[in-house]
Amino acid sequence: MSADAPPPALDDETVAFAGRLFQYARMGHAAELAELFGQGLPANIRNDKGDSLLMLAAYNGQAETARVILEAGGDPELANDRGQTPLTGAAFKGDIAIATLLLLHGAAVDGTGDGSRTALMTAAMFDRTEIVALLLAHGADPGRRDAAGQSAADMAQAMGAQNTPAQLANARRPGV
Repeated sequence: MSADAPPPALDDETVAFAGRLFQYARMGHAAELAELFGQGLPANIRNDKGDSLLMLAAYNGQAETARVILEAGGDPELANDRGQTPLTGAAFKGDIAIATLLLLHGAAVDGTGDGSRTALMTAAMFDRTEIVALLLAHGADPGRRDAAGQSAADMAQAMGAQNTPAQLANARRPGV
C-alpha cells in the first residue's frame, strides 16, 4: 500500500465494536475489557480524539477498569490529542483513588504529555486540595512553570481557587 493510499474503510460491525470498547472504559466494564485483553486487544488503543482506554476510565472515575487496563500494559503517560495525561484527567476530576492508582503504576508526577500543564497545575486551578497534597507527597514541583510561564499557584489564583494557593505557598517553604 502506498503512502498516498487512503486507509481501508471500516465496516459497520468494526465501528460498532470500537465504540463498545471505549464505552466499556467509560462505564467501568473491567471484566469485559480484561477478557478482550486476554484475546490480544492492545491496551493502548485510542479513539479519534486520542483518548486511550485508560484516559477514559480515569476521567470517568472507573478505578477497577483503570487497574485492569494498567495491568494489561496501559501506558499512564499516553496523552490525548489535547496533551492531557490520565493523571491530569484524575486531577481535574478530583479523583484521589484514580490519581493514587496511576502514580503507583508509574505515572510521572510532573508529566505533561504533549502539553505543558502538569496534574498539580490542574488540581490547583480547580481547588482540588486532596489531589494537590497527594501530588506534592509524590514529589510534584510546585515551582514548575507551563509554556506561558505560569506556576500552579499562579493558575490557582487566576481561577479564583480558595485553598490551593496557600497550600502551594506552604509547600514551597524550606523545611515544610
